[in-house]
Amino acid sequence: MVLPSSTSGAVPAPGKAPTAALNAAAASFAALTARLDYLAAYDVDLVRRAYRFADEAHLGQLRNSGEPYITHPIAVAAQCAEWKLDAQALMAALLHDAIEDCGVTKPELVERFGAAVAELVDGLTKLDKLQFNTREENQAESFRKMLLAMARDVRVILIKLADRTHNMRTLGDAPRAKWGRIAHETLDIYAPIAYRLGLNQTYRELQELSFRHLKPWRHAILTKAVAKARSRRRDLIQKVQRDVETAFAAAGLQVRIAGREKTLYSIYRKMDDKHLSFAQVTDIYGFRLIVPSTIACYTGLGVLHQLYKPHPGKFKDHIAIPKINGYQSLHTTLVGPSGVNVEFQLRTEAMHVVAESGVAAHWLYKAAGDADHGERLSAKWLQSLVDIQDETRDAREFWEHVKVDLFPDAVYVFTPRSEILALPRGATVVDFAYAIHTNVGHHASAARINGEQVPLRTELKNGDVVEVITAPVSTPNPAWLGFVRTGRARSKIRNYLKTLAQAESEHLGEKLLSQALRAEGVRKLPNSDADYQPIWDKLLRFTGNRNREDLMTDIGLGKRVASIVAKRLVTLLGERGEKPDALLMSRERFTAHENVSQGAVTLDGSENSSVRFALCCRPVPGDPIVGYLGHGEGLVVHTEACGVGQRLRHKDAERFFAVEWADEPVRSFETGILVTVRNDKGVLARVASTLARAEADITHVEMPDESQRDSTDLRFVVAVRDAAQLETVLRAARRTPSVLSARRIVPAA
Repeated sequence: MVLPSSTSGAVPAPGKAPTAALNAAAASFAALTARLDYLAAYDVDLVRRAYRFADEAHLGQLRNSGEPYITHPIAVAAQCAEWKLDAQALMAALLHDAIEDCGVTKPELVERFGAAVAELVDGLTKLDKLQFNTREENQAESFRKMLLAMARDVRVILIKLADRTHNMRTLGDAPRAKWGRIAHETLDIYAPIAYRLGLNQTYRELQELSFRHLKPWRHAILTKAVAKARSRRRDLIQKVQRDVETAFAAAGLQVRIAGREKTLYSIYRKMDDKHLSFAQVTDIYGFRLIVPSTIACYTGLGVLHQLYKPHPGKFKDHIAIPKINGYQSLHTTLVGPSGVNVEFQLRTEAMHVVAESGVAAHWLYKAAGDADHGERLSAKWLQSLVDIQDETRDAREFWEHVKVDLFPDAVYVFTPRSEILALPRGATVVDFAYAIHTNVGHHASAARINGEQVPLRTELKNGDVVEVITAPVSTPNPAWLGFVRTGRARSKIRNYLKTLAQAESEHLGEKLLSQALRAEGVRKLPNSDADYQPIWDKLLRFTGNRNREDLMTDIGLGKRVASIVAKRLVTLLGERGEKPDALLMSRERFTAHENVSQGAVTLDGSENSSVRFALCCRPVPGDPIVGYLGHGEGLVVHTEACGVGQRLRHKDAERFFAVEWADEPVRSFETGILVTVRNDKGVLARVASTLARAEADITHVEMPDESQRDSTDLRFVVAVRDAAQLETVLRAARRTPSVLSARRIVPAA
């Protein structure tokens, strides 16, 4: 995935551009102002001021084509004028490269053109002047900045899409080495955003231009093939159009008919995805029927179905259930003359404008009083960007969350109250729950689809009625990240787990530091009141942490060694006259074979991510254990006899801490057992049944690819309450027919 980068093509040039080129640029701006008749005279004057400033700022810069650079901002503003954007947007379009390429500052723009225009330009400016570790970090951060500016003001992305469209139209003037990167970036980022905002005309053009530069040979071949097919079917298309006009006139319905030809890129994708030849793609041509009202759409559908036979399964009602980007139309495929399939789309004039211009329809329809139309189309998605940003501070992670929401395909499902919800294809019950509300997602425990109980990971299908059952004790499961599809759900789950892990690590860090202080002779951790605050300030300067909570979290995660922090804290306490208790020191010291209850970290199985039980020895309650504070991975618990743990202790003894089991652990613990059996029929089933009767849950079983002639080793991972139950399980296994031996798997020293 390539993230946004510069495509401006600005080339500094000595001297001035030729007079003819400058005159052509001025003529282009004159043509632009002639199209601004929808603006007041005062606003047009503001646009002229912005043009004069941009023209002066870009003086001496040329595009790759050799034209003055100012022709590019003029072209971007012209596209914005087609969408009837306001004067502020047109001014920002003319000035959009001023900060990035001309050294103009944001305060200067604020002073000359106002804060609103300066904010728009700043939202379009990449972060090239800042220092990042990698180019990818720079691009990801620039992309996040642009999207968040778009969430605040959708005009930012409209100007950016106009900018990208003109750059793609003129990409042929750029060095060929740049074509692939820029075209891929357009297909991956800008075309999906255009679709998500309902800008279908821009979406199709960006796809088509990207395809032309990514695969020029295939583009040329398909261009010729479509031209031949068009000439062969010209008579057929004209006949269908005449038949439709006659049928609608007979029914007394007004209709405007427009031909629709499938884009070369969509033809290529269909051929590639479904492994079809060009001759097998039957829906290259179609018709759009523009009628006066929604009722006329459905009446016209009846007229068409009386005229030609409908193709089974090829009808879609996007009026009753609009697409995720607000698109509305009726789609039907009919078997026309000579058995050729012909697709028809029926829509009203208002639907047609929204279908082509999406969120830009807000400005196109402002005069009609539909001022909120554009905001309603995309407000939900734009707000979700802000929500994801609030929970995701890393730019690359932000992009990972957002890009899953740019997929065009969607499924439409219903809440129990019959409200329609659009989600990306492949979305699950968990995605649905988070789309309803964060708390519904956090506490989801079960679900019903169409009245039947289903797992939370179940993928949703069109028309499903989904009911989520919540429970106060239920919390997000890390495994959900493996199947959720929406950026909102993914960011909410990750944020919850991060917050939980931080709280647990902070609590563990306090325990470890308290234990280390007791070993140094200090009875308890000093509090953070005014009396001890100077000591904590000095300690935080020593460790480099911002506050006490960060320090405790770092200790709990293993980024700081508790014994070293404790020694420094004891030194600081000593400087103010507080001496360690010698008697306490002698009592609290422990060796590799001592486990002192006072000061030891107590484990009951509820520690989640802050404590891990080593897979090499798989300790269970009743085993003598020690804790190793790994680097950045929290506390790792080994059995005292574990060979891996002993080697770690030999290398890094200071990172080991006393740990002990709670009297009543709250869950079962996994461990490994090895059962050697005779190669008798049904022996695996007998052993598994025995383990189940002994109340041991089998979580994993392994059999060798090749067994010995007479016997086989079966390796089980079982969950047990404690070492006593494990011994009961092993005794039961040994008494099973055909079992030769059963023992616990212990790592070698």
